[in-house]
Amino acid sequence: MKLKQFQIQNFRSISDSGPIHVGQLTSLLGRNESGKSNLLRALHSLNPSDGFKALNKVKDFPRHRRLEECSDSTPVVSTVWELDDADRTELADLWTRGATATAVRIGRAYGGVRTIGFEGVSAQEFDLGTIKSKARKIAPAVKAAAAKLDDTIRTPLEAAAEKFEADIAPSSDALAWASKAKAALAALRQALASADTELTDVQDAHVVDLEDLAEAIAGDMKGEESARQWVIDHMPVFMYLEEYPELNGHQNIAEFLQRKAESKLTPADKNFEKMCKVAGLRPDELQTLLNQKEHETRNQLANRASAVITSEIRRLWKDRSLTVRFDTDAEHINTFVSDPNSTFNVEVNLNERSRGFQWFFSFYMTFAADTKGGAAEDAILLLDEPGLYLHAKSQRDLLNHFEADFKNQILYTTHSPFMVPTHRLDTVRTVSITEEVGTTVSNDPSGDARTLFPLQAALGYDLAQSLFIGPNNLVVEGVTDYWALSSISEYLNSNGGGGLRGDITITPAGGAQKIPYMVALLSSEQLNVLALLDHEKDAKTTRDELVKSKLISDKNVIFIADAFGSSPPKEADIEDLIDAKVYETLVHESYANELKGVSLKVNDKIPRIAKRYEDAFKAAGLEFHKTRPMRLLLTKMGATPKQVATKDVVQRFEALCRIVNERLPKG
Repeated sequence: MKLKQFQIQNFRSISDSGPIHVGQLTSLLGRNESGKSNLLRALHSLNPSDGFKALNKVKDFPRHRRLEECSDSTPVVSTVWELDDADRTELADLWTRGATATAVRIGRAYGGVRTIGFEGVSAQEFDLGTIKSKARKIAPAVKAAAAKLDDTIRTPLEAAAEKFEADIAPSSDALAWASKAKAALAALRQALASADTELTDVQDAHVVDLEDLAEAIAGDMKGEESARQWVIDHMPVFMYLEEYPELNGHQNIAEFLQRKAESKLTPADKNFEKMCKVAGLRPDELQTLLNQKEHETRNQLANRASAVITSEIRRLWKDRSLTVRFDTDAEHINTFVSDPNSTFNVEVNLNERSRGFQWFFSFYMTFAADTKGGAAEDAILLLDEPGLYLHAKSQRDLLNHFEADFKNQILYTTHSPFMVPTHRLDTVRTVSITEEVGTTVSNDPSGDARTLFPLQAALGYDLAQSLFIGPNNLVVEGVTDYWALSSISEYLNSNGGGGLRGDITITPAGGAQKIPYMVALLSSEQLNVLALLDHEKDAKTTRDELVKSKLISDKNVIFIADAFGSSPPKEADIEDLIDAKVYETLVHESYANELKGVSLKVNDKIPRIAKRYEDAFKAAGLEFHKTRPMRLLLTKMGATPKQVATKDVVQRFEALCRIVNERLPKG
């Protein structure tokens, strides 16, 4: 059985969530206090691991409504479950009509009762007309037979015929009719036997038909009841986790075994037991070896367990390569974690590690034990804000862990952009709340700005990664540098070469002051990085900062002026690689409306061409944005490139691209 849909009503902040579609992994995305946790708590109540029970009306019924509105039959959870071929085969063994079932509906109300219905099951055959027809043929035949008998025998047989006629009358309730019909048919048989009278074969066949129908209906009802019980027995348990499992890094084995013998295990004890299961340790064996003074064997078992857990943690915890070591110290076992790559390889007890690592470690231990042959192997995991204490990159690792290492269906709540599976947006459900209708859920991401912000942030991050980050990155100051360099490089490559290599990604930083941050970000990912700077005083300061902070080497900083060869200008922007006449045309065409009747006075002595026009526009009382002529350049490079790419422009851009290609390693 696989959960396909659920709906929550009349529970805390939820009046009616609407139907929520569920897959293997389902993300419930919403802001704080939107009711995400209430959705999981209500769903959990359908089949919790500690047993099904009635809900608390005072605590769980929406507070803004009168308590008198809530009864045991007030609906709370409605679910739809998909059945596979194996499920239908098992159902058919219990209930013939169950072979065609396509889905099961399971619901619960505030009382301690669950409702179960089947989809795709044909209705039980119950033809009222046939029943009436056969009954009309039987009763008169019995009366006719009675008329031939003595009064003492005739009278009770006629009375039995009349009672049969009344009791066999069809009703809309098949089960009620079957129960009454079985008794009526048995009484008729008894009356005929007492009168020593037999019906004809045809008449008796009608009686047999009705007996078979009554038996079939009664048997079908029993089969359906067995099928309902099968559903309850096979419905996956819901495991709800809202806090990270408590796991002690310093455990007294003797005291643990004593509490276990007395059935007084604490939550931390239970999680310690699960960790031992995953590691391949047996606490009772460790204690026996201690009593026998077999310290070497005990240490060997602990070392083996350490290697098993370390390999798994290194596979899953990508933040740093850590080592886990179990240390047996008399009656205690300690869990130490160390970073073998650090300058000082100091072991720290699990209890003293970061809260994020403790969460990840205890989460993995608990669910690795429970989902692989344990109590949660077939369970549905309901995780409330998982990874809340984890770094953004570790949250992405956790999301990968969900998809790669669990066969269980997982539903989790989040408001973190890094817990949004952007490669599977069909798994995202947005949770919103309003005063009028309470908590609602949309299967297609929608909602207010706060609700959608994590989704927008996640998509923006992915977009930036896919568009502007590659193994070889050329960081430029702004989008105008990106437009000019990318479009002219593509033109050069399509006309015999001379542009940037295909494995180089141009990454705009969003301003000169942001270049150090972008370089640091890309360098931290072990990517190849060059920085292309304007040739001016501020750019040289940026170069010095990059080199001094060791973010990048001096040879990996390129200035626009390098494209001019042996006689570079004092200052140069990307616009200065374009012919002055071409740039003038771009300016006048892109500002055609504003420049009507205006005579610009451009000072050719100003080193940078964009600055010349900025000053000329200011003198004319206008505002100049260099993005407008460069956006027009981008358009012209697509339609009429030769209007922009003159001989001198081609030479300068080829020189710049050649420098970049040479300084970025291949492969």
